[in-house]
This record gives sequence, structure tokens and C-alpha cells, in this order.
Amino acid sequence: MSATPEPSRVVDAILRWYDTARRDLPWRAPPGSRADPYRVWLSEIMLQQTTVKAVIPYYAAFLAKWPGVEALAAADMEDVLKAWAGLGYYARARNLHACARAVAEEHGGRFPDSEEELLTLRGIGPYTAAAIAAIAFGRRAAVVDGNVERVLARLFAVQTPLPAAGRELRALAERLAPSRRSGDFAQGMMDLGATICTPRNPGCGRCPLMAGCAGLRKNLQNVLPARTPKKTKPVRRGAAFVAVRSDGAVLLRARPVKGLLGGMTEVPGTPWADEISSPLCHAPVEGAWKPVAGIVRHTFSHFYLELAVYRARVGGSELREAAGRERCWWVPRNELDTQALPSVMRKVIAHALQQD
Repeated sequence: MSATPEPSRVVDAILRWYDTARRDLPWRAPPGSRADPYRVWLSEIMLQQTTVKAVIPYYAAFLAKWPGVEALAAADMEDVLKAWAGLGYYARARNLHACARAVAEEHGGRFPDSEEELLTLRGIGPYTAAAIAAIAFGRRAAVVDGNVERVLARLFAVQTPLPAAGRELRALAERLAPSRRSGDFAQGMMDLGATICTPRNPGCGRCPLMAGCAGLRKNLQNVLPARTPKKTKPVRRGAAFVAVRSDGAVLLRARPVKGLLGGMTEVPGTPWADEISSPLCHAPVEGAWKPVAGIVRHTFSHFYLELAVYRARVGGSELREAAGRERCWWVPRNELDTQALPSVMRKVIAHALQQD
């Protein structure tokens, strides 16, 4: 490959490498076969801000429950949230269900095959639309995720920090995107970023683009892509109340549909704020509430959360009006795994019940 990356040579090198080094992922079609649009879409939504390792068991479980888009469209939203619990970024689950319904009801159960039409569907942004168009339909499309951004920044020695470099990197991706085997090229670029052109200690000696990599030539491979320093995340605090009934059932409630963790299940608690005062006034039932030693900490994309946990054994099921009587229910302890509990709430419950 020449010192200046030529699009045709980049494409040829990536495709040759991909033919022998492609990752074996459950949503990928065998070599030479066209991928199922439903499986591509499902995997791409799940992979947003989540690792491949974390996604694989969720993907398998979803496919077993809902093998096609029409089956998912007919599912109850609560069941979808339960199946998604633990995967994070729960708006994706609500958008996934809404998108499935739109495809089933407005597109005859078939995904559109162009980026423009795909972008009209709930939860599908530019990257996902390009990925589905290229991988599932063989359309020429510039597929740019975090792995591809890193490969391009190093290959062309783009020193503008991210996210400001996004437009420049997308233009480079547009320049490279081939008309033939567009899906394989897109997946090859993603695989290269995931396995060789890694964030730290890239394996440049094994890279199919090594000969034409401007970043390597300038010894910038370990510092690119540059990034604008992130702002310090604020810390929010709150209290969570784990009420345990005499028969072992735990009191749960539904979060509001809109907002963070919308529609998910939680133990009752205070609002999450900079500081909290008089937390016990938010207790959902009368009881001898005792603090559980230690703090439950959880990281969200834009803040850190610290929760003090209180526990009480109660004999009745009377709820305070302030807790939202219509949104609370008791769940047997052995059925907690069936609830749509996000990771932070699973941490809270485990912390509260650790001594049982």
C-alpha cells in the first residue's frame, strides 16, 4: 500500500483481511450470504454503548422469545423491558419495541432498505441506518462507529479532537465506502478497530493497513484519536427503601414512563439530587427502617449516583399515598429475577438482602 491511503487499496486490504480474520458473531450471516435485516437491526440497537460480550446472551434470549420483527411487535412492552433489564440505556428498549411495531404495521413486516427510510424509524440514527443498509441490503453506506472512527483517525492522521473531528472522519468514510461488498467492508473496519487497531497498544505489526497508515508513520498511533477532555461528572445522591414483608416479598414500583430508566421497575426511594434531607419521610410503608451499612454506587452516562439503603420488615401492605399507591406491588423474593429491574436496583436489593 502506498504512503497515502488510496480508497481502492484500503478496501481491497480490508476485504482480504476480513475474509480470513472476521469475528464469528451470532448475528452475522455466513460468508457469501445476505444477513437477516431483523437480526442486524436487533444486534445494532443492543450494541449501542454496550460491548459485544455483554450483548451476546441478551441477543440470544431476545431471538428465542421473538424470532422475527412481527413477534417482537406483538410483545408486551413490560416483557420487553424485563428481557432488556441489565443491558442499560433503557430508552433503547422502548424505541426497539416502537420500531418493531412500525415495521410490522407500516412496512408489512419488512425493514426499509435505504438509509433515508430507515432514519424515519424510532431509535435508528445515522450510524444504525448506514449499518443496516450496508450489512443487510448491500447498499453503499458510510458506517462509522467508535471503532471505525479510531481506524480512520490513525489511518489518515486526523489530529482534530473528537467529537469535533466527527464530520471530517465521516467524510473520509464516505470516500472509502465501496459499492461492492459494502457490508463486509463495514464489518471489516469494525473488526479491525475491535481486534487490532485497539484504543491502547494497537497491534500495528498485524494490521492490513500498516503500509499506508499516516498515524503510524508519524508515530501517533498511541495518541489518536485525540479527544476533548470530558467534563467532570456530577454526583447525585438519594435513598432507597427495601421493604420486606413477613412472607419474604419485596415492595417494588414502576418508574414514570418518561425520563431516566423510564418504565423500569425499582424499589421506592427519594428523588436523586445533589443532597438529600429527611429521607425517611419518603419511606413507602410504616416500619422500623434501619440503614444498611455502606453505600450503593452506580455510574450513569452523565452522572454518578450514591444511594443510602434502608431496610424494614413489615407485616402489612398499606402504602403511603405519597409513594403512589397505584404504582407499587409486592413481589416474592424468588421472582425478583423476572422483574424489569435495572442494574442499579439489582445492586440495591442485593445490598439490602446480603445478610439473609
